Formats: sequence, structure tokens, C-alpha cells
Amino acid sequence: MDIPHDDLFAAIDELKRARNAIILAHYYQEGDIQDVADYVGDSLGLSRQAAETDADVIVFAGVHFMAETAKILNPDKIVVLPDLEAGCSLADACPPDRFQAFKDAHPGHKVVSYINCSAAVKAMSDVICTSSNAADVVRLFPDGEKIIFAPDRNLGAYVQRETGRDLVLWPGTCQVHEIFSEKKLVQLKVRHPGAAVIAHPECEPHILRHADHIGSTSQLLSFVVEDPRDTFIVVTESGILHQMQKAAPNKNLIAAPPEGNCACNECPHMRRNTLEKLYLALLNLKPAIEVPEEVRVAALKPLTRMLARDLAAA
Repeated sequence: MDIPHDDLFAAIDELKRARNAIILAHYYQEGDIQDVADYVGDSLGLSRQAAETDADVIVFAGVHFMAETAKILNPDKIVVLPDLEAGCSLADACPPDRFQAFKDAHPGHKVVSYINCSAAVKAMSDVICTSSNAADVVRLFPDGEKIIFAPDRNLGAYVQRETGRDLVLWPGTCQVHEIFSEKKLVQLKVRHPGAAVIAHPECEPHILRHADHIGSTSQLLSFVVEDPRDTFIVVTESGILHQMQKAAPNKNLIAAPPEGNCACNECPHMRRNTLEKLYLALLNLKPAIEVPEEVRVAALKPLTRMLARDLAAA
């Protein structure tokens, strides 16, 4: 590419106007992408934006299942993903054929699926949830209702504790949220005794037990802004720190460390997207996301149930 990095922001803005495009970015994207986006949010907020936009083109700076969700909600719009290989360990670990066999082994169960799954798995579900509303979605079902929760066992276990419901959990995990070190987290707490530990519910139970606040990425952001403490140990993908620092510039933010000496608290799939790839996606309108119509129609039903519940609760 022959466009200097500093000029990419202007080039993207010009193309966006020409294409009548909107750029949606997840909190876990690199800072430059968050800064060029029209909306930055978590899965629930991004779903709302995708459902409501009147743009002709949606550039989804996130991972594959998120762009699929936008296409499910907007079949007549062009949806592009900067890097088609930006996947998700949760979605990849729940292949549709194996999930269908899992459902068949648990007849009579309703299916609540975390939005971090493929369109095909959404199509097998009764209702979709996000980390923001998972417990509330489960509470929609009567006490005693048999429920499968997929694909994140840690989020499912957290929802079980919050709701008191007995859920059948698909055994998937997020590769980022399962690598945080409890030993290093405790050491950080000792060094920063006044710090609040905030964690995403995809983390493992032994990590969550140290948290002062558990919530989705947007809920963690709000907590940092509103809580009077000045230091926070943030136990989720480190991309959220960019928005936290912008929203609360006087707060001290510490990214929780992983087990090894690696950048494992950065999602490698999310980080496949770059500003350069985003520009090319807008320029060429590809890689474009397509969802087979039969799958799309089936997946739309549980997604619509989630969004309708969310709007009613707002």
C-alpha cells in the first residue's frame, strides 16, 4: 500500500462517505481502528448498531461471528471484514455437526447460545445472549426449564451462580480469558492494595473469585468511569484499556498478566485486523460476508428474541 499511515484516517473517512459506510469496532481492536470507527462497543452494543444502521456498507472491525451477525440482521447490505481469517476460539470449538449431536443427546432442552458462535449454531438456538445480558436471558425461562448453554462454559458457570439455574454447558472456552494467572493477579493485588479488580465473566472461576466487579466489556468500562477508586486491575482482553483511558484519563489501569511471558491477553484473532486492511476492505468491498439464506433466516429468530428482550428491558 502506498498511502502513508498518517493519511489512512483521511482516506478511510473519504471512502466511508463515498460508500455510505459505517465502521463498527469491538473494544478489543487496536487503538487506531477504535479511533477511526463510528461506533465502538461490546457484542450487545454492536448488535444494536448493526440492527439499526441505514448505511449501505458495514465494515465490521471484529471477528467473523460478529460480521456474520451483522449480515444476518442486514441481508441486503454489504458486510465486510478486514481479515477473513479473524476467527474466534469459542466459535471454532463449537462446530455445528458436533453441537447438533450434543443437542440430540439432550432432548427437551431449550438452547441459549452466547453470541460468540457461528451462524449455523445460532440457527440451532432458541435465543442468543451476550455477556451483558446472559443471566437475564436465562431468567426468561421458567424455573425447572431444561437449558443448554453454549459455547462458553465459564460464562455458563457464572450464569448458573447468578441465577441458581442448572444448565447443561457446552465445554468451550475463550483462549484469552482462560490464560490469566491467579498467582500474578494476587501479587498485583498485594502491590496495589487499593486497586479494584474488574473481570469479564468468560474468565475462569478461580480468577473471578478475586474480582470486585464482574461484567461485560461495556460494563467494565462504565465501572471504571463511575467508581471513585483510582487504580483498576483489568482482567479481560487488553484492547479495552484504550477506551477506558480515553473515558477516565486520570485513572491508573493495569492489564492483568497471563500465565506466560507473552502477549496472551491480546486476542490474536482480533489483532489480525489492521488499519491498512480496513482501508482495503472499504476500497474493494471485500472480503464480503455471506450467510446461506436458510441459515440466516433460522439464526435471525433467536437474535431477534434477544434484541427484543433487550429493548423491552431498556
